[in-house]
Amino acid sequence: MTFADGFDGTLAPGTSPAVVSVDLMRAYFDPQSPLCLPEKQFLDTAAQVLESARANGVPVLHTRVSYGPDGADGGVFIHKIPALRLLIGDSELGRIMPEVAPQDGETVLVKQYASAFFGTDLASLLHTWGVDTVVIVGTSTSGCIRASAVDAVQHGFIPIVVADAVGDRDETVHGGSLYDLQAKYAEIWQSPAVLEYFSASGT
Repeated sequence: MTFADGFDGTLAPGTSPAVVSVDLMRAYFDPQSPLCLPEKQFLDTAAQVLESARANGVPVLHTRVSYGPDGADGGVFIHKIPALRLLIGDSELGRIMPEVAPQDGETVLVKQYASAFFGTDLASLLHTWGVDTVVIVGTSTSGCIRASAVDAVQHGFIPIVVADAVGDRDETVHGGSLYDLQAKYAEIWQSPAVLEYFSASGT
């Protein structure tokens, strides 16, 4: 990637990372779901990132979306994207995919909006654990991944978005979002570099 002057800065990763696995739910992989994405290769890569994090003592957190009765806690967001009504209550489509399922002791945060930070305890948990770098995998690149990365940097964390472990409904949208995130808010890494980083950070 090449960037204009003034948008070519970089952030050095810290020594205390955590992984946030964003909304890797069945809704994005079930062909019968209107939210289904065109490919799932990034899900397998996300699973590798989680496996490496666990092996190296890096905390892993998960998010999923769920709404209360009538979706009232979804505000105008659930009206803008009517497909989100499929995530009202304990929906099967809201369950995290088995490839990236939480292990015992891992935190699962339930959210109603795009960012993993908005309306959740994520920032306070990460600060309590002394985390300085947030490695982000999940879906979708232009929505929840972007929003979470922006909020991460605004909360003082270094965001690393794993390019081959996030996905979107359209490759052009996906690529454009990664480009803009690198220019303004985050570092965009491929998974091999992330696995090497975890190994170096391992406890």
